[in-house]
Formats: sequence, structure tokens, C-alpha cells
Amino acid sequence: MTATSTLARLADIRIIPVITIDDAAKASDVAAALLAGGIACGEITLRTPDGLAGVAAISDVVGFVGGAGTVITVDQVDRCVDAGAQFLVCPGFDDEVVERAQFHDIAILPGVATATEIQRAMKAGLDVVKFFPADRLGGLDTIKALAAPLADVGFVPSGGVNPTNIVEYLAHPAIFAVSGSWMATRAAIATGDFDSIERLSRTASGLAAGAK
Repeated sequence: MTATSTLARLADIRIIPVITIDDAAKASDVAAALLAGGIACGEITLRTPDGLAGVAAISDVVGFVGGAGTVITVDQVDRCVDAGAQFLVCPGFDDEVVERAQFHDIAILPGVATATEIQRAMKAGLDVVKFFPADRLGGLDTIKALAAPLADVGFVPSGGVNPTNIVEYLAHPAIFAVSGSWMATRAAIATGDFDSIERLSRTASGLAAGAK
């Protein structure tokens, strides 16, 4: 998939689960549970030793758009691409990381917190950014304020997004998608509670569909 086609797919799904994997052997089961619940994508963070192996595992799940999160170096970009990641998510904005992702033609969602960073992303040719940490930065009200002069940018709020505010977020035209971990918590993954992951994903995907 190209960066453009991946972004189009993520725009349709509208929810990007954040997945923390401590055992790569469970990654494909997590992806399958999310998929069964109506969420056909997810980012596995590189915060744990098994993160990259987890990215590789979900790349084999048919119909699932697997990505890597917490990407902060050029080397990680290369390794994630080699592992089969279809998109990358970063906590902040790094010019070299973005440039390397573009070299590979892989979608990247860099983290931004200010208008200055958003303008840097636009200058780099990006039109979708991660707004992080959303709850600490004023949430939807801040996004609305930023979107007024920067109307060509789509936002992916991450941090504090949950079932109580997902509809409000997704109802706003500036929101490209939302990001969160409540559908597939680290605890549920650790205990192999894939039924609850599927159930929570089905609820979340239903809320997202209702917000369209």
C-alpha cells in the first residue's frame, strides 16, 4: 500500500487503536479480535522489547492495516518498514523521521502540539497529524481553534479519547480519526482476554459509525 492509499483506509476506519505488546505471540490474536469487532487497524508501540516483532506479526493478518507507534528515529522507520508496517505514528515531529518515511512511501502521523509544528508538517507535504497529548492540550476545543486557520489539516487526537467523547470528536470535520487504547488494554492482552477486545471494539466501531 502507498502512503495515500493507507491514509484513505484509515480515514474510513476512523479509530486507530494503540496496542502495547509484551508478548509478540499474542499480537496476531489482538489484531484478529479488533478486526472481528469492526476495527481493521492498529498501531503497535515500540515501547516494549516485543514491539517490533508484534508489528511483523500483525502484518500477516489479512484485512488488517498494521502500523507502528512511538517511532522516533530514522533507524526505527527502516526497521518498521522491513517488519511490514503500513503506517507510522510518532509522539512528536522530527524532520528526518518524516523524510525517511516519505522515502519509503509509508504513511506517517507525526505528533504535534502547536500551530508551528502543524505548519512544519504542512511544509513537509503532510495533511494529517497526530494531536498529542490531546486531553492535556485542551482537547477538541483546541483542535477547533487550530483548524480555523489551518483548515487543510486532519487531526488524530490521542490521549484522553474514550467512549464518552469519541462521538463528539468524530463529529467535527477537522477530525481525521481518533486514537486510543481502551479497546485493547495492556492488561486484557496480557491475560489473553480477546473476547473483551472484540466486544469493546464492536462498541467503539458502532459509536464511530454513528458519528459520521
